[in-house]
Amino acid sequence: MQDIADQLQAWHASGRSFAVATVVGVSGSAPRDPGAALAVDAEGEAIGSVSGGCVEGAVYELCREAIASGEPVLERFGYSDEDAFAVGLTCGGILDVFVQPIVPGADAALDAGITYIASGTPVALARVIEGPAALLGATVAVTAGTHHGSLSPAPSTTAALERSAVAEARAMLDAGKTGKLTLALDGRPCTPLDSETGSDQGALTFFVESYVPAPRMLVFGAIDFAAAVVRIGKFLGYRVTVCDARPVFATERRFPDADEVVVDWPHRYLDAQLASPDARSGLDGRSVLCVLTHDAKFDIPLLERALRLPVGFVGAMGSRRTHLERNARLREVGLTDAEIARLRSPIGLDLGARTPEETAVAVAAEIVASRRGGGCLPLSAGQGPIHHDLERVEETKATQHAA
Repeated sequence: MQDIADQLQAWHASGRSFAVATVVGVSGSAPRDPGAALAVDAEGEAIGSVSGGCVEGAVYELCREAIASGEPVLERFGYSDEDAFAVGLTCGGILDVFVQPIVPGADAALDAGITYIASGTPVALARVIEGPAALLGATVAVTAGTHHGSLSPAPSTTAALERSAVAEARAMLDAGKTGKLTLALDGRPCTPLDSETGSDQGALTFFVESYVPAPRMLVFGAIDFAAAVVRIGKFLGYRVTVCDARPVFATERRFPDADEVVVDWPHRYLDAQLASPDARSGLDGRSVLCVLTHDAKFDIPLLERALRLPVGFVGAMGSRRTHLERNARLREVGLTDAEIARLRSPIGLDLGARTPEETAVAVAAEIVASRRGGGCLPLSAGQGPIHHDLERVEETKATQHAA
């Protein structure tokens, strides 16, 4: 929902009713991740996507029906072997979509959640997608310090459940996670296996969507290659900062696509970010650092710090010779072999890239592969699942069920 938040906020502010269809579960080669959303307003305008085209028409109609009926619905889409022309996913995956009608002012949690998402304030929306009919669609919006909404018109009957849902959603928000949460009516956690066999005991499933600020990409070195990396970083959804100690190169005119351009020594800027009390300045496991200066006086003090941080990716540009010399200097300043092994250098996958734009594609490809667990081979050369991160999730589930 985050990628369509501005339009949802505009509809909400104008008092226009709408319905949001959210991907809440995927398996196989489903095209979109949980949290992907399509919304339709009362006038029939549609924004967003849940499948990249396979089932958009059917989901659009579900949204229109939900607006008319005021009732939420959970629908599953999969490929039909009996009728290849039936509504479903041509890729063979399975997609669970939850459709919820929204009337501005009618639900405190959804009102607050849409406002928080549009403003960039971290928030988790916990919505009941399976369970007793009276609770279907019930929502709480959870921030670090408070929550909005209630799971029932008579909260005392579900007080323990609400407390547990808020606590679990807040923990997922802290970790930046989106996914399903299964609880009993008394608030006790259940495993997904329990919920499948214990519905008569009142188990219900929440879909918790964590909305956090965009992940950060820090590009050090205001060179021509950096401009292309900035553009592709924005395309991938990062909040991109360019930093260079040379004011003649680090200018907004040279990097119009960057969210900010900073004139400072790279290591000093990194130190300032780590010391900042602003949560948006913080670096986390989603953060990407691209060191493109390939100049030891900039690289070494910067990498000495960066390779000890719990960030998702640290890469550095340079030749094979530069890489070996850089590693030797990093050992001299005290980094261990394990810390140095985190450095992706020379940065980027071997695509034969020459131009800045081609090099940016190679860099982006390595970042995506690192984040998603890709094997970096042509898809045509393999036989396994296309989505490696989903494969790991399914393996984890199988292991938990076997235990």
